[in-house]
Order: sequence, then structure tokens, then C-alpha cells
Amino acid sequence: MQYGNTQVLDRSARGTSLLATHKVLRNTYMLLAATLIFSAITAGATMALGLPHPGMLITLVGYFGLLFLTTKLRNSSAGILAVFALTGFMGYTLGPILSAYLSLPNGSQIVMMAMAGTAVIFGTLSAVALVTKKDFGFMSSFLMVGIIVAFLAGLAAIFFQMPVLSLAVSAAFVLLMAGLILFETSQIIHGGETNYIMATVSLYVSIYNLFVSLLHLLGFASSD
Repeated sequence: MQYGNTQVLDRSARGTSLLATHKVLRNTYMLLAATLIFSAITAGATMALGLPHPGMLITLVGYFGLLFLTTKLRNSSAGILAVFALTGFMGYTLGPILSAYLSLPNGSQIVMMAMAGTAVIFGTLSAVALVTKKDFGFMSSFLMVGIIVAFLAGLAAIFFQMPVLSLAVSAAFVLLMAGLILFETSQIIHGGETNYIMATVSLYVSIYNLFVSLLHLLGFASSD
């Protein structure tokens, strides 16, 4: 009798865990869609107003400051507002970049190709993680080290004006962000990430960096 009760409890626990996972996944994609739309609106407003790029220092301070705030408020409803503040700010920084590319003779093609490439990569990798249900948790250390190295290399490329290194960093970020999409989606599926606010931030940052990196690479391929 105890054995039967144990089986029932195990099935009940698995069912509860599955429902919780589905809830996190659903909330993550809903919030991600909302933040992407908000970010696009912010970028469009920045372009329409012709606002300049805030610069690297303000971008870094704004990003890490809002990321810290979001992390601190992740377990409260205020965390949602922090997510929109973060993604809205990133949309603002994206506006001048898009304006620069759209001012090129074939700029609209480059932007559309980067958008399409980002959508295809995100959709494909998300589907792989969801369908296969493979645990990509083993990528954690590699991604962390890779992102730090690529970030520092990117700063070096800017300070020392090294176009070749900048291109290498963009290519590295495409691969790293692809890995981060797999990793984060896998974490949600397997219960490693239970906070949909932080999951949204992780996926948004992956999409943002993937898009900007593809813009850079496609612009270089088009000799712009």
C-alpha cells in the first residue's frame, strides 16, 4: 500500500513540476515578446527623433545598472518594470545603429537580412531545445568564459581601432549567443531556471547581441 502511495506521490510531484515548467516557459515567451515590441518602438522613436548614440560609457553603465536593478527586483512585480526599463534602454541604443546602417545604399537589405537571420537562428535553436529536451547545462562554464573573453576583446577592438578583431568578436558573439539560447531554453525546460524575469533578460540579451553581430558581419560582407 505504501508503495502504491509512493508512486502516486511521485506522479503528482512530476505533474506539479511539469506545470511549473510550462508556466515559466509561457511567461518567459510572453514577456520576451512584449519587451521585443517595446524595444522596437523605442528604437523607432530614437530613429525618428534623430537622437545620437549615448556612447560606450553610458551604454555600459546603463546596461549593467539596469541589469543589477532587474536582478535585485526579479522576485517582485517591480522586476517587470525593471525589465522594460532595461530593454527600452537597449532599444534606445539600437536606434542610432540602425539609422547608420539604413543610411547606406543597401542598408535596408542588410537590416532585413540581420532580422531574418536572428529570427531563424532563435526559432531553430529554441525548437531544438524544446523538441529534443536535451540538457545543455554542460555549456554553462564555456559560455561564461567565452562571453567574458569576447566582451574584453570587443572593448580592445574599440579602444585600439582594430577592425579585424572587431569582426572576429562579432563572429564569436554569434556562436556564443546561439549557445546561450540553447542553454537558457534548456534551463527552463529542466527546471534550472524558475524565474521568468531572468529567463527573459537572458534571451533578450542573446537576441540583441545576435542581431547586432549579424549586422556587423553582413555590413562587412557588403563592403560597408
